Amino acid sequence: MFTIGQRVSEIYKTGKLYPGVIAELRERRETDAYVKFDDGDAAWVDVANLTERQPNRVQQTIDGITFQLEEEYDFSFISKYGKVFRVFDNSLSGAICFGVEKSGKRYFLKFAGAKTWNATCTNIEDIIMMLKISVPKYKALKHPLLINQIDAEEIGGGFIAVYDWFDGEGCGYMHPEMQKKFLALPSKEKQRVYEGILAFHAHVIDCGYIAIDFNNGSTLYNFDNRNFAFCDIDFYAKQCQISGWSGVWGDPSLKSPEESRGYSVITEVSNVYTMGATAFYFFAENDKVTREKWTLSNELYEVARKAINEQRSGRQQTIKEFIGEWERVSVR
Repeated sequence: MFTIGQRVSEIYKTGKLYPGVIAELRERRETDAYVKFDDGDAAWVDVANLTERQPNRVQQTIDGITFQLEEEYDFSFISKYGKVFRVFDNSLSGAICFGVEKSGKRYFLKFAGAKTWNATCTNIEDIIMMLKISVPKYKALKHPLLINQIDAEEIGGGFIAVYDWFDGEGCGYMHPEMQKKFLALPSKEKQRVYEGILAFHAHVIDCGYIAIDFNNGSTLYNFDNRNFAFCDIDFYAKQCQISGWSGVWGDPSLKSPEESRGYSVITEVSNVYTMGATAFYFFAENDKVTREKWTLSNELYEVARKAINEQRSGRQQTIKEFIGEWERVSVR
C-alpha cells in the first residue's frame, strides 16, 4: 500500500519518461504506467491517480550551451577546466555535469552544489557529501572499463570531480532513444558488453566491494567504434552492507529481493542476482517470466534463471561461479 504524497522519481508510459511527480494513490484501478518511487519500490498504477509537480526552472548559458536549473548559480569557475561543449542538467542525483575541452583534450565534470531541477535528493549538503565519498571508490576500483577519475576538489561553493571524457552514449532509461538503439543491437554484440559487465563486477568483488545501484544507465556505449565503459559507481560499498528500513536505492528490476527489504544483509550473492537480472534486461526485454523472449541459448537461460532465484541459497554463490557457468555453456 502506497502512502498519499509519496515521491515518485520516474514514470514510464509507452516508453516515455515522466520525471518529477508526486504520487496520490488513493485507490488502485486500471493500471497504465510503470512508476518508480524514491524509496526504490515500483508498481503499475493508474496515471489518473498521479498529480504532477512542476519543478522551478531557470535558464543559464555557458559558452553558448543553454541548460536549466532550479535556481541560478555562478559557474564562472568552470572555465578553469576548459570550454563547455555539453551540459547534463537532468540527473536524478542532484549533481550537474559538463563536457569540457581544454588544449585539445576532453573531460567530464560532475559538480554538486547547485540546485538542479530534477533531483530526487534536494539537500545540497547531502548531494555534496555523496559526491565526495565517491572519490576514493574510483581509485580503489580502477579498471580499464571504468571511466578514469583524474581529480576532485572543493570549488565554487560546492565539490567537483573530474574524469577523462568517454566518447559514448548513456543507454539507460534516462535516454530512451539510445536505450532502444542499444537493445536493438545483435545479441552477440550485447553479449560482449554483458560479459564486460560480469568481468568488471568480478573485479569489484576482488577489491572488497559490492555493487549498489548498478543500473541500465551505468553502461556507456559508442555506436561507431563499439567501445564501452562503465560509470556511476557512487553507491558501491565495502562488503557487506545492511539495508536501511526501506531497502537500498536502485533499479527495482535489477536489484535483489533482499535489497528491497528493510534491514537485510547485502552481499556478493545479492550482486549475483543483479547480474542475472541484467541478462534478462539485455536478452529478454527485461522479462523474467516469458521464456519465449529470451534470445540466447537454453543453457544460458538456465544459468541466468538460477541467478535470480528469490532465495539466496538457490543462486550461484559468487560472481565467479556465475561467470564460470555462463562461460561453460557459452562455448557449446
